Amino acid sequence: MVAATNAVTKPGVAVPTTLHDIKGPIEIPTVLMWLIRIGIVLVLAGLLWLGWWLWQKRRPKGETVALVSPDQRARERLAQALDLIGQPEPFCTAVSEITRTYLEERFGLRAPDQTTEEFLAELPRSIVLDLRHKQFLADFLTQCDLVKFARFEPTRVELEQLHASALNLVEETVPRSAPAGAVPPPLPPAAPSPPPPFPVAQP
Repeated sequence: MVAATNAVTKPGVAVPTTLHDIKGPIEIPTVLMWLIRIGIVLVLAGLLWLGWWLWQKRRPKGETVALVSPDQRARERLAQALDLIGQPEPFCTAVSEITRTYLEERFGLRAPDQTTEEFLAELPRSIVLDLRHKQFLADFLTQCDLVKFARFEPTRVELEQLHASALNLVEETVPRSAPAGAVPPPLPPAAPSPPPPFPVAQP
């Protein structure tokens, strides 16, 4: 409500003839309100710190991951695969998968996502492997598939040769500063090619 008043004037002084509305009360924070606000801030800060601590605790150690190279990981997995050497099919499946994963991690090849036929069809166009290693991979993966899919029963010696060949491929393709003109050692002989699982018709 605006109340009217009788203004008393003085020479040269303008005096308003009305009064403004009365403003509401100004809220003055009490000590208790300040303590509540500070407590809320501290609780939120504590929750943020707890979440960060749990995330750091569960995150893999960056130093450990960085130190495990593709060749070191392949060696460790090939050593573990020897536990399956008494079971030809699981053994060849494991050795083949380890080799394919190594090729992907080391050279960026899509070996784990392709069938043997698809991989070998693209392999000749690859520039990251030399002809000798390409020929080895063709024989190696074909022999593994004969055991995995054609029920071929290799001897323990043949399985050991497959394992040694996979390990030697890893050793030969490890990045290193080789002397100029150095020739890499030859791959060990692959296991003898088994006979075809089905008789081949003679023309």
